Amino acid sequence: MTPEPLDQRLRDDAALDEIETTSRLIIAASESDEKLSQCEVDQLLGLSSS
Repeated sequence: MTPEPLDQRLRDDAALDEIETTSRLIIAASESDEKLSQCEVDQLLGLSSS
């Protein structure tokens, strides 16, 4: 029996982007021995340093 394809109307790209960003932050924090700097967090969030 083949599963039915997912209904694309239920896809939420904004939520998926937030999940990906949160995952990157969690992984980076768990791999770091120290607290992440604001600059590191900004880089993970894709924010430019001004």
